[in-house]
Amino acid sequence: MAEAAIKETVDEAQDLTDGFSLVIDAMKLNGIDTIYGVPGIPITDLGRLAQAAGIRVLSFRHEQNAGYAAAIAGFLTKKPGVCLTVSAPGFLNGLTALAHATTNCFPMILVSGSSEREVVDLQQGDYEEMDQLAIAKPLCKAAYRVLHAQDIGIGFARAIRAAVSGRPGGVYLDLPAKLFAQVMNADAGAKSLVKVIDAAPAQIPSPAAVKRALDVLKAAKRPLIILGKGAAYAQADDAIKALVEKSGVPFLPMSMAKGLLSDMHPQCAGAARSTVLKDSDVVMLIGARLNWLLSHGKGRTWGDAPKKFIQVDIEPREMDSNVEIAAPVVGDIGSCVQALLDGMGTNWSAAPADWTGTVKAKRDENVAKMAPRFMNNKSPMDYHGALGALRTIIKERPDTILVNEGANTLDLARGAIDMYKPRKRLDVGTWGVMGVGMGSAIAAAVETGHPVLAVEGDSAFGFCGMEVETICRYKLPVCVVVFNNDGIYRGDGVNTGGGSDPATTAFVKGARYDKMAEAFGGVGVNATTPDDLRRAVNEALDSRKPTLINAVIDPAAGAESGRIGNLNPQSKLRKK
Repeated sequence: MAEAAIKETVDEAQDLTDGFSLVIDAMKLNGIDTIYGVPGIPITDLGRLAQAAGIRVLSFRHEQNAGYAAAIAGFLTKKPGVCLTVSAPGFLNGLTALAHATTNCFPMILVSGSSEREVVDLQQGDYEEMDQLAIAKPLCKAAYRVLHAQDIGIGFARAIRAAVSGRPGGVYLDLPAKLFAQVMNADAGAKSLVKVIDAAPAQIPSPAAVKRALDVLKAAKRPLIILGKGAAYAQADDAIKALVEKSGVPFLPMSMAKGLLSDMHPQCAGAARSTVLKDSDVVMLIGARLNWLLSHGKGRTWGDAPKKFIQVDIEPREMDSNVEIAAPVVGDIGSCVQALLDGMGTNWSAAPADWTGTVKAKRDENVAKMAPRFMNNKSPMDYHGALGALRTIIKERPDTILVNEGANTLDLARGAIDMYKPRKRLDVGTWGVMGVGMGSAIAAAVETGHPVLAVEGDSAFGFCGMEVETICRYKLPVCVVVFNNDGIYRGDGVNTGGGSDPATTAFVKGARYDKMAEAFGGVGVNATTPDDLRRAVNEALDSRKPTLINAVIDPAAGAESGRIGNLNPQSKLRKK
């Protein structure tokens, strides 16, 4: 009898599941196979168990960088990237990345452990007590809390659907510590899980909207197409290429849309940006917003020529956000572009030859003007010489993913380094957030398997540099190049107060960032000329070993805030 009782107890135990298992099963059921995060209370065991269950779990040194990785994973895969954090401080560290994902329309889920509701609501002083759901709500697309094990499946299903449907964005999922240890019948637990079907259904534009847009485009004398990162995210590459080529219209790619069509394409107007923005009369926006990056569609950037705008976007509220949109086309990018292409028929007239000829002449003139600057071999390097070396490498290795951030390092690289394939350029996005570099580089390497070249300003690198250890620990094929000019914007600032402290924008002179990689078992190189830099990057990409190159840039090179110094208010006070 005793043996039978023991056997019955064992059978009952084998028929049970818990919150840990249900969270993992819910993710696996929906194709989530990678987690980015930082372990700690109360989610340490969740990470261990997920890894044991076959999910790849990458542990970072800071939650913000793990969040940036999850956000870029969402952009690259169109599946929500998952960031896992501890409660309160860890959750707060992940919030910047969650807001960044929402602002940039990247699907991401921030999953955080939290304190128990009954203690939080009475403010009784629990470990890392915080009402995380309330704090997250204003910063993301949706926020949910799961209190019972039987609701875990529904919680993840709602988070996944919210993250990827309509305009993608960040979602917060709150999992109190007590949830993980909850136990329920295994069969009931399995039945409670939800496989999300058609999470991001196609949204077809109305025929009237398509006809209106084509009528406006057809009447244009100087048309322009602007491709945004939403167009790159859509992965409707063939349809977008066909639309651009059939229209014959010059196109201007925003930075993360570079390579959607090659920057060498004859219709690319990237090198004639000022001309096409100023002189165009009809502008078709595809997955791009008229925010500060496009001077809100007005002002000196856009010149005096009257403009009509066609805007293709999945979010109706985006229309008329800054200027009147003459022809809104609402729907998902793929469906809208295909509808426009179909509506053009077989007899579409290409853009006027005088306009395309003007754009081509200006582009060729600017390219020729810049070419000698990219060819110099100065020591210490200036930005153009260093970027010239990297420009050649990307041309020879177009599958390499370029991650880019900084002030001058970002602004100059946008124009200097041509891209040849879609979704190969990742940068700071809509907010211009510094510190996204290492998280983005890690996610790019993990999600694609391609080698990654991360080109960092020394200031931007400071926000995320400890993740070099993460890159080395996971042996990722990432080559980090730090443009080191000894400071923020430039390294020759002085303390005008006359004290012994360095200037507020100055760093340690002659710092050797390359030694960081060596400390963690990676490869470190100090490069003082463009030739040194070219050789070191090629070796790193060939070897696929984690590498950090300290690229010595002239401290006097660079400008205040790069090319957006006008956004930095200047003091009107002067010393008498």
